Amino acid sequence: MSEAVYSVVVPTVGRPSLRTLLHALEAADGVPPREIVVVDDRANPAPPLAQGVGATPLRVVRTGGRGPAGARNAGWRATGTEWVVFLDDDVVPDEDWKRRLQHDLAALPPEVAASQARIEVPLPRDRRPTDWERNVAGLAGAWWITADMAYRRDALVRSGGFDEDFPRAYREDADLALRVRATGRRLVAGSRITRHPVPPAGFTASVRAQRGNADDVLMRRKHGRGWRTRIGEGPGRLPAHLLTTGAAVLALLTAKHPLPSRTAAAVWALATAEFALRRILPGPRTAAEITRMVVTSALIPPVAVRHRVRGELARSRPRRSTPAAVLFDRDDTLIRDVPYNGEPALVEPVAGAEAALRRLRERGLRIGVISNQSGIARGLLDEAQVAAVNDAVERRLGPFGTWQVCPHDDAARCACRKPEPGMVEEAAAAIDVAPADCVVVGDTGADVEAALAAGARAILVPTARTLPAEIRSAHRRAEVAATLGEAVDRLLGAAR
Repeated sequence: MSEAVYSVVVPTVGRPSLRTLLHALEAADGVPPREIVVVDDRANPAPPLAQGVGATPLRVVRTGGRGPAGARNAGWRATGTEWVVFLDDDVVPDEDWKRRLQHDLAALPPEVAASQARIEVPLPRDRRPTDWERNVAGLAGAWWITADMAYRRDALVRSGGFDEDFPRAYREDADLALRVRATGRRLVAGSRITRHPVPPAGFTASVRAQRGNADDVLMRRKHGRGWRTRIGEGPGRLPAHLLTTGAAVLALLTAKHPLPSRTAAAVWALATAEFALRRILPGPRTAAEITRMVVTSALIPPVAVRHRVRGELARSRPRRSTPAAVLFDRDDTLIRDVPYNGEPALVEPVAGAEAALRRLRERGLRIGVISNQSGIARGLLDEAQVAAVNDAVERRLGPFGTWQVCPHDDAARCACRKPEPGMVEEAAAAIDVAPADCVVVGDTGADVEAALAAGARAILVPTARTLPAEIRSAHRRAEVAATLGEAVDRLLGAAR
């Protein structure tokens, strides 16, 4: 069995724990990484970070405060190995970490894109853990967290890496895992062990953590309402926080009307007490912990709701920057739809298609086509006929940088058929751009869903056959343009 060749990427903001991690890596038994890339994400990179502590080559890459997702992207793009292992700067790999990592990676088949370590969170043995300690201990059961996660480099390239729209070390790792899994590849648990000590926390740490509610909005918009289940989480507490906050607001608004005001105040008090008790009872129940739980249990609901509203408002504004590439659906977007067409002579561009594509080419944007062709699976036409029709499209509308065709039907449950993101990701890789730098233009909800699942922007151009529900959904989650020309106006910045 050949050895897995890997690099280690550690994003950091200069915490003292970085040196502890580097010493543990150097001391661990097993095949060392080809190099360690420390990504200095401090806005002001001074004083200099600690350099290497042993024989393993160490390189520092500076990102100037782009955030964890941007730091990790800069780190893996600076490497050239088959595997990239992401470690947080506050973890401590076990003594045999390198040996177990080889065991985890060396025999994995190509369809496995990533391997996750076993995370252990040391907790006090002489007392019950505090609320903060229990929250950190939840990392031990979390899926796909980059405290210790090894990815194949090709999976990172095809997915575009971490989505830098996530500004914190929160959800960006789960988002990447969902996008990689959507391509049909697997993520598995390994045997190596990494310890994650509980970091110090201030009185309001749990309140500050509610900023993540804004990032949950992005997860829902990218992966649909079932995203929590797909990352191994139960339902969040936002509905309860909405009830608690709504009761408090109602009590204030009806202050001049005793009965409704008292009723609302009672609901708020009961909901807050339930939340506080839920956090107090499993803990050490010291006076300091009880005080902290009571105060923060009153603060968390309105803060959580505020961040959720902020996230909804921020995500409701479509991105306006000019993309690097535009990927088009074929039938009813670029050419008139002829069901299961295998005749090149029947190709007829839709109105405005030629002019729209010419404008994109003149601006230097790369363009491609992603098309479901289930007629192949159903025996109604063959791949040669589809290729002949695609050649006819190019003769009428000019060349495309990539053609991605899914020959499957729904029964195949493949990773490429829209609304799955596979064709978007394959097209982006073929023209050497990240999916996040692409826009998908199509006429169905499947086109929109495929784009969002891949992290791309989506514009729906409805036709007479586009379902009303698909149009309503696109207005909420993406963009809608009346014509192909209007869609290009948006892409090139003419529409405001």
